[in-house]
Amino acid sequence: MLIEYPPSLLQQAEDSLKGHHLTGFVAGQGPKHPKIMLIGEAPGREEAKTGVPFVGASGKELMKLIEEYLHMTREDVYITSVVRRRPYSIKRVKDKKTGAVVEKTPNRTPTKAEVYAYARLFDWELDQVRPKILMPLGNTSLQRLLGPSTKIGSLHGQILHCPIQRAASDHQGYVMSNQSYTVIPMYHPAAFLYARKLEPIVRHDWEAIAQKLDQLETDKI
Repeated sequence: MLIEYPPSLLQQAEDSLKGHHLTGFVAGQGPKHPKIMLIGEAPGREEAKTGVPFVGASGKELMKLIEEYLHMTREDVYITSVVRRRPYSIKRVKDKKTGAVVEKTPNRTPTKAEVYAYARLFDWELDQVRPKILMPLGNTSLQRLLGPSTKIGSLHGQILHCPIQRAASDHQGYVMSNQSYTVIPMYHPAAFLYARKLEPIVRHDWEAIAQKLDQLETDKI
């Protein structure tokens, strides 16, 4: 299921992002009230083309991880991101063969302003979906939830029970929620696609989290 957002929240985000280099739009996807909500930073090129979250190379790695360690499929989890359009930069480079200058538009990390532009939309989505566990993937989504001082390098693979940031009612930054959430920060799968030395750490995190989640389920019985 692809979620349908209130037009007013979409328009609010668009109005805030005029002049920014963003393209496409990707809605969150998955069941309501899932065990896990996977939270990325923003769509990439493939996601912007298809309108489906996490279908590029890192998305395929992510699906392999949740299948291997959590025994879940894409249909079992809710997948979203803190920015809904693909952020890109513009680079003009000279073609080595022809000498012609060509324009390229590689992906880039979204800015804090771009993340904040979608803050109310993300809050609304979280209230609608109501997952048991929030799993931010990488620093951008982690810092959207827990603040700018948090780092994935120090929190990855931990189970946290804490408030999260929500957009302030006066449109001035964030406030911490009254409610506590279960948050499990994890490395973004792209991290070990570009730095293979991280792969053993990522796999250890997923294996450990799978065991901890199984234990939590057993304790509830």
